[in-house]
Amino acid sequence: MSAAPALLKNDRFLRALLKQPVDRTPVWIMRQAGRYLPEYREVRKQAGDFMTLCSTPELACEVTLQPLRRFDLDAAILFSDILTIPDAMGLGLYFEEGEGPKFKSPVQSAAEIAKLAAPDPHDSLGYVMDAVSLIRSELNGSVPLIGFSGSPWTLATYMVEGGSSKTFSKIKALLFEDSKATHQLLSVLADSVASYLNAQIAAGAQAVMIFDSWGGALSTPHYKEYSLAYMQMIVDQLAREKDGEKIPVIVFTKGGGLWLEDIAATGCDAVGLDWTIDLSAARERIGDKVALQGNMDPAVMGTSPEVIKTEVARILKSYGNGTGHVFNLGHGITPNINPENVEALVNAVHDESAQYHN
Repeated sequence: MSAAPALLKNDRFLRALLKQPVDRTPVWIMRQAGRYLPEYREVRKQAGDFMTLCSTPELACEVTLQPLRRFDLDAAILFSDILTIPDAMGLGLYFEEGEGPKFKSPVQSAAEIAKLAAPDPHDSLGYVMDAVSLIRSELNGSVPLIGFSGSPWTLATYMVEGGSSKTFSKIKALLFEDSKATHQLLSVLADSVASYLNAQIAAGAQAVMIFDSWGGALSTPHYKEYSLAYMQMIVDQLAREKDGEKIPVIVFTKGGGLWLEDIAATGCDAVGLDWTIDLSAARERIGDKVALQGNMDPAVMGTSPEVIKTEVARILKSYGNGTGHVFNLGHGITPNINPENVEALVNAVHDESAQYHN
């Protein structure tokens, strides 16, 4: 298995995912291109609406690069949305200010599910591939680019609920009352996600991540049957190498601490961790098999640089010596954060982690 691309000026992120030696722990931040940056808000205003921002490759590229101009991050992540696949299926994704994503045409019956087909990623999702290619070109080998998708279960929750939910009552009712239709929905989504991520890899993504935002809402047997099994299907279908270089895969279930061993067994290269997991315990459980990504509580970003540095030091110490750790938050950065605190985080990770990589 070959190392990270020699052309990259900074390959720490890929090396850590492959459990290869690094000089410092790499760091990137979920939602690092986002509303906490004033320059992002300017481009968002220019775009007019969120979907125009996502679907215009030049604008998506610009906001992807914005945090890298400010901070010494070790990876870029494609600016997009996890719900592009259901939108390409014709569900009519839109965003209401303060309410999050919604669908004009949610699917709530077996008959509606039976009509769904996996979208061609080069057709209705071609704008995403154009953005990936453009971002790779603009990065010019500075840091690797991460592609991503929502997990089948997470996509299904939005598609059936019609938007965000706290109770997941509609999707869970479907699961209990019509498991066959639920599996049919998840199956078409798994095929969609696999082809979507493979298209991102072909376009230039150097690592991919599956965001299972709502898997933690399930019971253990249901998690394994309705979330994990379909992420396993995706991992099995992914192109794991391109141009002789390994393409690492990260699987992240928010609230997934109960199932770390099962997630690691999918064959992914890294498991994402939320802040409810002790990093040293997670390393003891699965760190000999996979790399770990995480896991600072995003709320810490709303404090002070001093508090952030203290928490960074604690987390790095918890992981301990050696490679196989990518520092991140346990979920996305929130919109109200002072960008100076992000700089404090990134610098603290690089400064404090050198001692663990002798």
